[in-house]
Order: sequence, then structure tokens, then C-alpha cells
Amino acid sequence: MKHLPGADPELVLLSHRYEELERIPLSDMTREEINQLVQELGFYRKEMPDAPVPEEFQFAPARPLPTLPPHQTSTTDGKTLQEHDKEEHPDL
Repeated sequence: MKHLPGADPELVLLSHRYEELERIPLSDMTREEINQLVQELGFYRKEMPDAPVPEEFQFAPARPLPTLPPHQTSTTDGKTLQEHDKEEHPDL
């Protein structure tokens, strides 16, 4: 989670290569609705804060990416995945 003062809350889903997959506005949702959404997306909720996360949830909590040949795969800013892999992600 990244808190941005003054910004409407939204859930931003990223791929393992930090590509933006989807933005979901949260401002009109209740806490229960947000919890249900996150569960439907496949995120794991730990029983206790210090409990380990099962291996199957370590890297892919959301739905899988479609597979495209490398020359067709691009990001929302028009850069290739190889260009993004060479950059650091500022939000993490």
C-alpha cells in the first residue's frame, strides 16, 4: 500500500514486472466490500500477522497474465518489458 495524501483510494494491481494491470476505485466501497474484493482476486489473508505465507501465494496473488510474444508485449507507458526490467520501480 502506498498512501497518497488527497488522492482517492484505489487498488492498483501490478504484474511481477511492475506493469499496471488494473486500477480499482475504492472510495465508494465499504471495508467489507474491499475485503471481499481482495479475497475474490486471490490474495491470501494471514491468520496472524507473523504467520508465514503459503508458497503458492508468495509471488502471484492475483489472476495470471496473458502470455504474449516478447515483441508484442508493452507496458502502459509504451516501454518494452526489457526496458522496464532495467529500471527500478519508484513505488516499491
